[in-house]
Formats: sequence, structure tokens, C-alpha cells
Amino acid sequence: EPVRAACEILGLDPLYVANEGKVIAVVDPKRADEAVELMRRHPLGREASIIGSFTEDHPGRVYLRTEIGSRRIIEMLMGEQLPRIC
Repeated sequence: EPVRAACEILGLDPLYVANEGKVIAVVDPKRADEAVELMRRHPLGREASIIGSFTEDHPGRVYLRTEIGSRRIIEMLMGEQLPRIC
């Protein structure tokens, strides 16, 4: 919620803001549950979860399902990523 609020105030899209300390792993679907369980065994991975899947419906496209159930295309970042504030 704090990230959402800050992005709304600043007019930023949180999908395009640097986010250190996060990882996305692409795993064979047959072993995804096992991978999540292994990650959850580490204190920094206790909130690990499966957040998506690959389909052949739209090759080369990434879609996000929104909170209200619609779909949003996630475009490739153009230009420079926002500077890190650390």
C-alpha cells in the first residue's frame, strides 16, 4: 500500500520503478509448486507465490490481470528506467 500511495501521488507506474530486493523466477510449470515451497523456507522468501503463467494465445505479449478483472498489456520499458533512490 505505501508504494501504491507514493506512485499515485507522484504519477508513476509502479511496474516501471526500480524495486530492489525482488526476484521473478521462470520455472517449469511441473515444478513451480516445489520452487515456491523451497523459496518459502528462506526468511526472505516466505511470501513467495505463483503470479503468472505462459500461454501460446498471444506470443511476445505480457498481460496483467487488474484488480477489477480486466487485462492490461505490459509494454517493454522505453528509454531509461527511473533512477534508483538509495
